[in-house]
Amino acid sequence: MNLPKVVSDLIETQNSFDSVAYADCFSETAVVFDEGQKHNGKKEIERWIADSNERYKATIKPLSFEENDTESLLMAETSGNFEGSPIVLTYHMKIADELIQSLKFTG
Repeated sequence: MNLPKVVSDLIETQNSFDSVAYADCFSETAVVFDEGQKHNGKKEIERWIADSNERYKATIKPLSFEENDTESLLMAETSGNFEGSPIVLTYHMKIADELIQSLKFTG
């Protein structure tokens, strides 16, 4: 699967539970929407993913990737310490200047 570098980096850092490197995939003003909450800015995203890693130990296995005019879509099997694991989630990303500007999950 041919993925943009930032998406490959996101997968690698998620699977290694490296919250600092994960946050480095995002712009300073990026936004993450997860579990009904909005996380603004790179520092808050780092805190969110560190907490998420601690609670869920989730890893992702990419299944497909596509880009359209408005967003990049990564479909991935997500496994971890949560009910229903594994599940398939779609990662909706807006990427600019080789950094993620926004991310939200559906699935």
